Amino acid sequence: MSEALLIETRGLHTHYGASHILHGIDFTVRRGETIGLMGRNGMGKTTLLKTLMGLVRPSAGEVRIKGRATQRLATYEIARLGVAYVPEGRGIFGNLSVRENLLMAARPGVDGRRDWTFERVLETFPRLAERLDHGGQQLSGGEQQMLTIGRALMTNPDLLILDEATEGLAPLVAREIWRICRLIRDSGISSIIVDKNWRHVTQITDRNVILVKGRVVFEGASQELTARPDVLERHLGV
Repeated sequence: MSEALLIETRGLHTHYGASHILHGIDFTVRRGETIGLMGRNGMGKTTLLKTLMGLVRPSAGEVRIKGRATQRLATYEIARLGVAYVPEGRGIFGNLSVRENLLMAARPGVDGRRDWTFERVLETFPRLAERLDHGGQQLSGGEQQMLTIGRALMTNPDLLILDEATEGLAPLVAREIWRICRLIRDSGISSIIVDKNWRHVTQITDRNVILVKGRVVFEGASQELTARPDVLERHLGV
């Protein structure tokens, strides 16, 4: 595997019981690259992300992270390879304060980097700085999303996976999340972003992958995708 590749899957198949969800997915993420993972609901996007994270076991094929086969590793072992996951639904600890949610995740990156400190996260998310002693359950949906992203950054990851980046958020809050996504991209962290707003996604991403019924039907640069209204209409319904 090339040194530049963080993630590489080959011939990936995933089942939920008798349901065949992913059908032979080939998927890569390079260092410093931001990928948009697109498709209508139920097309396999979240299943692919969960398979990358070891939350779902593939039934065939291979997942490699930094050249290491990971399809049999536990999720915490995959996280230790420098992968941070912001799941759909956020998954914060509601009984812990904002401060505790952030500090519990703090650790250097795989290579010892400590670029994302507690102080830097609070500078990036000033709304969290105002609510440090609030419990997670006291936050608005947008604040919870900021907290989840901030907590992921506290692990100093090489790759951040963001599932449904702005789902259910007010437009003003969504705009703030997109600002953060750009900042993360510019800091050199690789990202996989899932979101229904393809216009915002393609403004940030280098490359986009569209799934239909667990198969890749389009892969290309953001400019290539935005120049293909036929593809957007057929597969994303716009």
